[in-house]
Amino acid sequence: MIRYIFISLILFVTTSYSQEFTIKKVLDLNEPWGSTFINNNNLLITEKSGKIKIINLKTKEIININHNLNVVEYGQGGLLDIELHPNFDQNKTIFFSYSKGNKENGANTAIASAKLINNSLENIKVLYHGEEQTKSSLHWGCRLQFDNDGYLFFTIGDRGNRNKNPQDITLDGGKVYRIKEDGSIPNDNPFISENGAKTAIYSYGHRNPQGMFKHPKTGKIWTNEHGPRGGDEINVVNSGRNYGWPKITYGINYSGTTITNNKSLPGMEQPLYYWIPSIAPSGFAYLNSDIYSDWKGSILVGSLKYMYLERLVLDNNKVTYREKVAENVGRVRDVRVSPDGYIYLAVDNKGIFKLMPK
Repeated sequence: MIRYIFISLILFVTTSYSQEFTIKKVLDLNEPWGSTFINNNNLLITEKSGKIKIINLKTKEIININHNLNVVEYGQGGLLDIELHPNFDQNKTIFFSYSKGNKENGANTAIASAKLINNSLENIKVLYHGEEQTKSSLHWGCRLQFDNDGYLFFTIGDRGNRNKNPQDITLDGGKVYRIKEDGSIPNDNPFISENGAKTAIYSYGHRNPQGMFKHPKTGKIWTNEHGPRGGDEINVVNSGRNYGWPKITYGINYSGTTITNNKSLPGMEQPLYYWIPSIAPSGFAYLNSDIYSDWKGSILVGSLKYMYLERLVLDNNKVTYREKVAENVGRVRDVRVSPDGYIYLAVDNKGIFKLMPK
């Protein structure tokens, strides 16, 4: 394990930035979680408490969106990610992930769609709801991303039950899912013909994926996910693949004890990259922008644990360079690149920040 720690550290540059910038606070927000751009000036934001806002980044005007989503907030759960339909300008449809149920009897991750009409959500439809409701407040997953074929990908974490959910395709939890925009299942999903399987599952063996993007060049869906103590991962999601948790991992229990001695097993995927020690990744973006000097093509990851934005450079899907960006800004929950190419951060209990290149 020491060997892997050393490899990680020699890639990490913290003494200087390759791009000079200032960090501008756009506005205060209590607990922003998910965000998506309607256009250059308007950012749609969720707060874990259940609030949805449209923020005009120029005027600082805030519009509160009325809705009656049945959100239960406890632990890591609440109103979480948000994603626009690819044809939002025409159909005004938005997708949400949130914790649905109640604290007394249990809850699980739900995915819903709605239309944004006159600053209210109308025609709310629950498209998917994890069936294994639990009183656990952990590992909801919840990231959303459309692919190039118009399918909606989303994640549900292992819900704190690593020994049951991630490796069992008849159970929800510890999975990446793929559905159509109306909630129906694509007929080429990998487990569509498996007896008893959750047919929305696209890949399994995940712990708690809280970052997701579509690669603009390949169209592939990438995720980052929380490991335990060590072993946070970046994965390129492929149909029907088993990503190993908890049968294989580069992490250990929070107490310091061993989860498994196996770092690889036949039939299980290796991560594209893993962090030791854990950074608690949340938010994930591909920087396809010329604004930040030579950063174009970088991968951006928010760190909840160490309170910075991390930039990674890849060559042939191998991480060759890491640097801390926006150190001490706070717990970076979400990372977004605006349509005009600027980096925005949603930071727990602080608000929205913009990176301004000098």
